[in-house]
Amino acid sequence: MKKSIFFVSALAALTGCKEEPKTTGEDDLVAKAKAIHEKVITLDTHCDINVSNFTDSINYTQDLNTQITLPKMKEGGLDVAWFIVYTGQDTLSPEGYQKAYENAISKFEAIHKLTEEIAPEEIGLALTPAEARKIHAEGKKVAMIGIENGYPVGEDISNVKKFYDLGGRYMSLAHNGHSQLSDSNTGEADDVWLHNGLSELGKEVIVEMNKVGMMIDVSHPSKEAMKQMLEISKAPIIASHSSARALCDHSRNLDDEQLEWMKANGGVVQTVAFTSYLNTEKAEKFNELSKSVYEKKAKEMGFEMIPRDSVNKLPGDEKEAYYEKFMAMRGAATAEIDSLKAVSDPVSVKDFVDHIDYLVEKIGIDHVGISSDFDGGGGIYQWSDASETFNVTLELVKRGYTEEQIKKLWGDNLLRVMEEVQNVAKELAASS
Repeated sequence: MKKSIFFVSALAALTGCKEEPKTTGEDDLVAKAKAIHEKVITLDTHCDINVSNFTDSINYTQDLNTQITLPKMKEGGLDVAWFIVYTGQDTLSPEGYQKAYENAISKFEAIHKLTEEIAPEEIGLALTPAEARKIHAEGKKVAMIGIENGYPVGEDISNVKKFYDLGGRYMSLAHNGHSQLSDSNTGEADDVWLHNGLSELGKEVIVEMNKVGMMIDVSHPSKEAMKQMLEISKAPIIASHSSARALCDHSRNLDDEQLEWMKANGGVVQTVAFTSYLNTEKAEKFNELSKSVYEKKAKEMGFEMIPRDSVNKLPGDEKEAYYEKFMAMRGAATAEIDSLKAVSDPVSVKDFVDHIDYLVEKIGIDHVGISSDFDGGGGIYQWSDASETFNVTLELVKRGYTEEQIKKLWGDNLLRVMEEVQNVAKELAASS
């Protein structure tokens, strides 16, 4: 009898089928979820940073207004945060590239300062999956580094290796607006493209990323750029923070054809907790309700809010300064917004897991992961910051996901792809 039960459980884990939830009380589900949450490595692939929060006097050891801090990670049981070296798109000129490069370096340095000088006893920088697991086993939080926008590479392909040596383990070749390397998803709005996919330099960068062992991120580049990346890459790719377009028709999400490409490639889609990428209609309704609250708070703080599209057009440093003030305003309005959420229908963890359900059904449990986009616009009801991370696991348990499946979703899938990418780099080096 034990043999039969083991066979059925193993088969369920291999095929990705979910167990039917048993009829248990809420307390039992919470207890089960807590046990799983404490056991698995929880990994979030996209957390933006501001270098002003990485100083001796203001840093992540404190409970800042940011959505990610060490106290919030500890409270919510978030083990691994991928801190993002983000650079806003600007002019395709030597001056623009130099400014972008300096911005990127400042963020690499900030992350290293946190892990090497500010709080090395609390958080360590991992460069491989093995290092991530080792640091976690030591009882510390884990930092990893992703690069959002290849713009800082400029026209010097050697910067790919330089960024890798600084700890960058994935990179997207574009953000909001076409870069010198790749078209962006934003081209869908006006059907104006710069490269019709990747530029020649962008194609060379993909080859170089394979060579050094850096994961290719397709969350912001255009669909045609993604297709070309898949044709060139010898390693699996990732979407570091995207959801399912079939459930929410936004150009930042992946449609069913793109999902099939990801499955065939062996990559992973990191479902993102960004309200307008999960349920645009609900997000817009709640935004209208919360608008007056934020406007009132902004006025009190002497802060002028502008539309998101306008924010995205700001130069990188101005955009960061805006978001720093915005996050402070949003933090000050938390109590009023929470009260509003309790009596309305905001985009929530349930909507988030709806996307996970869809992706798992479409491409399988081995190709789906989790991301927040915290401090970059992400955050939903019940997972508004790292302190509420447990709520994601709880919802997964409520829907019948097994411990093994939750382990894959929360980190194992991403770490598997990372290891495969690094192995491809070793094979390329050996054959050259």
